[in-house]
Amino acid sequence: MYLYIKAIHIIFVVSWMAGLFYGVRLFIYHTEAQDKPEVERNILTAEYERIEKRLFNIIATPAMILTLLAGITLVYLDPTLMRANWLIVKLCFVVGLVAYHLKCQSMMDDMRHGIFKWTSFQLRLWNEVATIFLFAIVFLAVLKSAVDWLYGMAGLIAFAMIIMSAVKIYKNYRVKKGIK
Repeated sequence: MYLYIKAIHIIFVVSWMAGLFYGVRLFIYHTEAQDKPEVERNILTAEYERIEKRLFNIIATPAMILTLLAGITLVYLDPTLMRANWLIVKLCFVVGLVAYHLKCQSMMDDMRHGIFKWTSFQLRLWNEVATIFLFAIVFLAVLKSAVDWLYGMAGLIAFAMIIMSAVKIYKNYRVKKGIK
């Protein structure tokens, strides 16, 4: 039974992450649509709002809930997991990912009300925050206690810096090529 629940947990983690990655990508396009002529902007805005709402309500949020329920079930089936330091750290990252998800929903609600607080570049950086959470969570789940925490944190910070640099380089490339 445990391995079936673990498989379900992994499947819904993948679904949840896909929803978050695609959701923020939609936010980028939604934000960039505000620079279009009025008729085009209105059509694109309505479509992005519809797709974003469906994505979060039908895929991302249910996947998050099912991920959390499967994770709780795994701990219920093996309560000794709660004594593992790696799991406690992983759960801290999971709480961060849930907060990220809720912030994305708040951003979506703002955009639905015509409030665009983030630039497309800021949203591209924001999209990478989910990647950092994903890396931290997966490495903790797979390596468990095999990695020294100091090296793990240094690796995570280095990874975050590489991702943020890549986004900046891509922005410069887009500006140089005149791509919006």
